[in-house]
Amino acid sequence: MKNIQQIKQMLAESRSAEVIAAVDELKASNTDSRVLAMAFYLRGNAYRQQGDMRQAMNSYLEAMELDPDGPAAQAYRTIQEILNFYDHDLYNP
Repeated sequence: MKNIQQIKQMLAESRSAEVIAAVDELKASNTDSRVLAMAFYLRGNAYRQQGDMRQAMNSYLEAMELDPDGPAAQAYRTIQEILNFYDHDLYNP
């Protein structure tokens, strides 16, 4: 089983599929809410690397349930802003 530091290293190396699997394994064996919150945040980042914004947001929400003031809250808001953005000039002929 991987620890948070190892998962962070895998994420830095863009091994997102391995990060997702490692977090799922960690989730099954760990009950520490702070560790799980960080793991879900990292899983969200892995999904974001893969371009799956819906799964990233779901992971960030899981992390926010455990740690509302953690980094997942900002990541979630950032994705919302990106998805809600559109350029008004592109729609005006």
